[in-house]
Amino acid sequence: MTHILILTHTDYCTPGHLGKVLDEAQHDFSVLRVDLGELDGFDLDRPKAVAIMGGPMSVNDTLPWLDTEIAALRHFIRRDIPMIGHCLGGQLLAKALGAEISRMSYTESGWQSVHQATESAPSPWLAHLPAQFPIFQWHGDTFALPVGAQRLLSNSWCENQAFAWGDKILAVQGHPEMNEELVRLWLNDWSHLLDDSQPSQQSKAQMLEELPGKVAALNQVAEGFYRHWLQLAFA
Repeated sequence: MTHILILTHTDYCTPGHLGKVLDEAQHDFSVLRVDLGELDGFDLDRPKAVAIMGGPMSVNDTLPWLDTEIAALRHFIRRDIPMIGHCLGGQLLAKALGAEISRMSYTESGWQSVHQATESAPSPWLAHLPAQFPIFQWHGDTFALPVGAQRLLSNSWCENQAFAWGDKILAVQGHPEMNEELVRLWLNDWSHLLDDSQPSQQSKAQMLEELPGKVAALNQVAEGFYRHWLQLAFA
């Protein structure tokens, strides 16, 4: 039986490096396209761990399937199972926990540096990370911190880059799941949405510069998150 559930919302935001990590660890997993109704009728008591990926839509859009997904996330929260949210997925977790999601006045995109929040106690989610490191970004919305959440990461463009809630939930505003294929796909199909005259955005050339090395470093960031997530699920 598959005990890991991955929720996706578009062809463009796949599990990416998370899928590779799970395959190498020989963990079976199910991927559902929530926007296509694939979550409807799914046994929400089945998963032991859930990952929520990104998407171009806003949590605040009027889409019936968003309500279905938020209700499912609240069920998982009540079950106290490990969850990790990526960009839109992090915003969905924040919404499920009662926090507001708001539009920023600019888009943050590219390889942006984030730092561990100095006001927060050490977190096992960040034990593998230095005080400051880059992560791939592409978002125009941001989440507020839910009541009881611990801010983990921040930067000058987005104060709330990641939070932990309880022992088993991590929400990340960036995209730790990116691999080379996904970066090139996004830049081939979505680069017209970029405006590198804005200081919060990088150009396509900047994003692709030394890409293998950047992705390899990001994979290390992601693998620490995923190791802890899996340890919580299968300890």
